[in-house]
Amino acid sequence: MKNTIKFMIGALAIGLVSCEPEFENAVIDEGFYDAGDADFSTYVSLGASITGGTADGTNYMFAQENSYPNIMAQQFEFVGGGEFTQPLTSDNIGGLLLNGQPLPGYGTRLVLSFDENGNPGPTPLEGTPTTDVATSEAGPFNNMGVDGSKSFNLVTPGYGDIAGIAGGTANPWYARFATSASSTVIDDAVSLNPTFFSLWTGNNDVYSYASQGGIGVDQLGNTDLSTYGYRDITDPNAFATAYSAQVDALVANGAKGVLVNIPDVTSLPYFTTVPAQSIPLDGATAGAVNAQFTLYNGALGQLVAGGFISAEEAASRVINFVAGVNYPIITDDDLTDVTAILQGAGLDAETAALLGQLRQAKDDDIIILPASGVLGTTPDPSNPTGVVGVSIPLQDVYVLTSTEKARVDTATQSFNTIIEGLAAANDLGYVDAKAALAEVASTGHIFNGGRMTNAYVTGGGFSLDGVHLTPRGYAFCANMIIDVVNTTYNATVPKVDIGTYGTVNLHNN
Repeated sequence: MKNTIKFMIGALAIGLVSCEPEFENAVIDEGFYDAGDADFSTYVSLGASITGGTADGTNYMFAQENSYPNIMAQQFEFVGGGEFTQPLTSDNIGGLLLNGQPLPGYGTRLVLSFDENGNPGPTPLEGTPTTDVATSEAGPFNNMGVDGSKSFNLVTPGYGDIAGIAGGTANPWYARFATSASSTVIDDAVSLNPTFFSLWTGNNDVYSYASQGGIGVDQLGNTDLSTYGYRDITDPNAFATAYSAQVDALVANGAKGVLVNIPDVTSLPYFTTVPAQSIPLDGATAGAVNAQFTLYNGALGQLVAGGFISAEEAASRVINFVAGVNYPIITDDDLTDVTAILQGAGLDAETAALLGQLRQAKDDDIIILPASGVLGTTPDPSNPTGVVGVSIPLQDVYVLTSTEKARVDTATQSFNTIIEGLAAANDLGYVDAKAALAEVASTGHIFNGGRMTNAYVTGGGFSLDGVHLTPRGYAFCANMIIDVVNTTYNATVPKVDIGTYGTVNLHNN
């Protein structure tokens, strides 16, 4: 079954990974462009992994050098921009060490490799990281993007305290360049006295929940951040408090800047690559599988009669496979948990737990990218009929259900309304990244020499982790922000030709 359930990346055209220039830029003579009403002499960028230049699942030097803030800073040089520093890693391997030892959960970057059947897929690069949190250079830096940070983390004292890494209260990426154990990201950034800034934070306030299939908690109505887990959705009022504090600090000395909103998760290939229908079965196999669920389907009617679930929920839980491509069975933690009831009716504990919150996926459920390595596998080799998605439900961590997606959408809209309101209130530029990346996902972005889409690997815009961007994707974001800078501040900062920036590498260097 595993070999029949593949999510093909498609033919890998050499042109998609080439780093060779396709067209020359337009006029780039110094003095031809104008800063307008802005002062770019000290540019500071703040945010999370997108700001830091993360790609292929981690930070590494080449990706950081192609971060959108660094690309923007290079263009700002034509209108008086000054030096732009970044907390570069020590290598292109990725990952982190702490006092010489690999830091668990912070592995090497992903590279494209091929399995024994010639199927392409991402795999961690072999090698040992050399970037050590304990020996990295202290900041502040002009690029203050912190991988994994949420909006409120940028104003949290001690977020860069090395002593707090083991307990999860500190972020090792920030600990690399925090000015002190008690400093905050925003205070370090403001200490540079920026004349211009970009702020793109808040993505992880929803993405951390969505990327793990909604296993966290929607903290709507709860502003007590001490009760939050990393996979939770931030309450809008808590978000507004943290975000407003950052904007207030950045504009206090008269700096101008731009605020960037939060894209929809469905613009990212992490959430769009694996189809909801992904289980191919022939007629005989479908019939055999359905026979296994006869008692379960019948029990649903009894649960309705007993008042345990509604008729509507019962209908949504019916399992039915057909000849052709099917929806996998999944665990949905928003369904009524009938485990105890089934066990009380005589089912063994293991089977009752398997069926407790069971249904088949639907078109509006999102099967996330990591599920591609799990669907169709047989976890227990001694039980060849135990197939994930067919007789074993795909775990909740691999599925963002329609109910969970609605929570993400509601929070994203709330956050974006807050960001837009603060931009207007402070006369700052407002960058609609949500609309820009939606365009990439729906029709693709046309540039000199090609079209960039959100297709996994072949689209050119996104790296192998399916969330972060390629150099070409980051160049697109730089242009997206420069457009708003020019419109808002009557400037003529030149944009870049994104065709001269590379995409996914076919090699390990």
